[in-house]
Amino acid sequence: MENNDLLEMVRSKAEGWLTESYDAETRAQVQALLDNEDPTELIESFYKDLEFGTGGLRGIMGAGSNRMNIYTVGAATQGLSNYLKKEFADREEIKVVIGHDCRNNSRKFAEISADIFSANGIKVYLFEDLRPTPEMSFVIRRLGCQSGIILTASHNPKEYNGYKAYWDDGAQMIAPHDRNTIAEVNKIRNAAEINFKGNKSLIEIVGKEMDAQYIQALTTLSLSPEAIRRHSDMKIVYTPIHGTGVEMVPAALKAFGFTNIIHVPEQDVVSGDFPTVVSPNPEEPAALSMAVEKAKETDAELVLATDPDGDRVGAAVKNNAGEWVLLNGNQTCLLFVYYLITRWKELGKIEGNEYIVKTIVTTETIRTIAEKNGVQMYDVYTGFKWIADVMRKNEGKKAYIGGGEESYGFLCEDFVRDKDAISACAILAEMTAWAKDQGITLYQLLQKIYVEYGYSKEIGISVVKKGKSGAEEIEAMMKRFRENPLTELAGSKVCLFNDFSTLKGHSYPDDEVLTLDMPTTSNVLQYFAEDQTKVSIRPSGTEPKIKFYCEVYSKINSVDDIPAAEAAAAEKIERIKASLGI
Repeated sequence: MENNDLLEMVRSKAEGWLTESYDAETRAQVQALLDNEDPTELIESFYKDLEFGTGGLRGIMGAGSNRMNIYTVGAATQGLSNYLKKEFADREEIKVVIGHDCRNNSRKFAEISADIFSANGIKVYLFEDLRPTPEMSFVIRRLGCQSGIILTASHNPKEYNGYKAYWDDGAQMIAPHDRNTIAEVNKIRNAAEINFKGNKSLIEIVGKEMDAQYIQALTTLSLSPEAIRRHSDMKIVYTPIHGTGVEMVPAALKAFGFTNIIHVPEQDVVSGDFPTVVSPNPEEPAALSMAVEKAKETDAELVLATDPDGDRVGAAVKNNAGEWVLLNGNQTCLLFVYYLITRWKELGKIEGNEYIVKTIVTTETIRTIAEKNGVQMYDVYTGFKWIADVMRKNEGKKAYIGGGEESYGFLCEDFVRDKDAISACAILAEMTAWAKDQGITLYQLLQKIYVEYGYSKEIGISVVKKGKSGAEEIEAMMKRFRENPLTELAGSKVCLFNDFSTLKGHSYPDDEVLTLDMPTTSNVLQYFAEDQTKVSIRPSGTEPKIKFYCEVYSKINSVDDIPAAEAAAAEKIERIKASLGI
């Protein structure tokens, strides 16, 4: 589309938001965009509709069809209401749960969504205040609801908000419900089609009673209560990074038996402005810097952090020199899987029908741990809804041990169906106490895993490409990698190339075309080399970026071999990055 045509289309679309169907504040904001001599913001706000995708909505807040506001949220809720009424037409009562995080406008969007659901005759359980995403998932299952939503943009910067939709199993929607809901949302063409007039008699506020049930359920996960009793006063620094974990994580740690939880007061302040960090993302070292400083001051043993909606966990530990180091998502996932399988075995809980789940971009060392311990492993797409899908299919047939992904998410329990940083914090603390019983630190436990199962170094690189032009650039990059597959990774020949958009793999040694066993297609490319190096490439489904995941593996004989293995892996990853042009 030519620039003039695009601007004309955008202006026409924006003028549609100046009608009486939209409130005065929105109309004023849109008029200001129209009056601005620089049309950039107008175009970004209206050049497309904010897509209600398979993960819901996520975008920058503001007026416009491509922004998070009461009308885009309203259209999503009206569309979901319409689908629920079709899908559960035979039920006397349809029930949903609504939660929200600490972000600016999250409470407002939650209350408006409650009004819309109730206006459509749907019973609403609305949390009294901010709550973690996993607790919302728990309550869907506990109260027998048909759906649920949470207003959150997870770990995105403060300009963003989002809307995640869940089904009756407590997991984010997958086919056919995601597609069917999207179709209903797309039918809502303007604000006049959204029923904003709520029925207060159908809205029930929930809170402390659900917190108590959730925390009680989490305590059933404890596998080493004796170790906790011996180390109950272990110093643990925790930060919610201004988010929903502020009350629930300390409550969970205390319920497990830990008594010495050290706060970072400045980051206990609940705020959608995230005043102490640039980005409230526990994957970024800067987000944990204040907590690490507090740990140094207090001589703590473990640092824990959660993102704004309480589903991702970050951790820092002391290395053998007493220096604080951050664990990455692959390392925490390794630790969880190793600890859970080891303790299940020690407690006689492994009977032959147990399983774990990881995502295809998460370290392959997890597969090795599972296989060597007689535990089945499932490999799924990125996104916890796919882990939850495996759980749903195995419910009542197999025993779920745990599941996780490299992006700092893990789920230890089966009574929640999304990643849970509340339980993850408690189990990480328990794991640290269990390691202390063996006379080692959590860092040394990780080293022990490397010696037993092989050393792996993983690095994720995100290349940000914002706006319309950025989306086009990402598309072109994927096309280039798809049509011109890599033939080697840092000197090692590629032996397998998987294209999940076609569900076809190419095994080069045998020149064999493979069919990939996945539930649907996905825009992901993956390369495996002869030396077990792995590279995965995928555009983010929620952020304007393309992601590259590199993993390098080597066998080591002792802890003393780790520094050399790490240096060699780092050098190899740099060569891989150069070959990828990133």
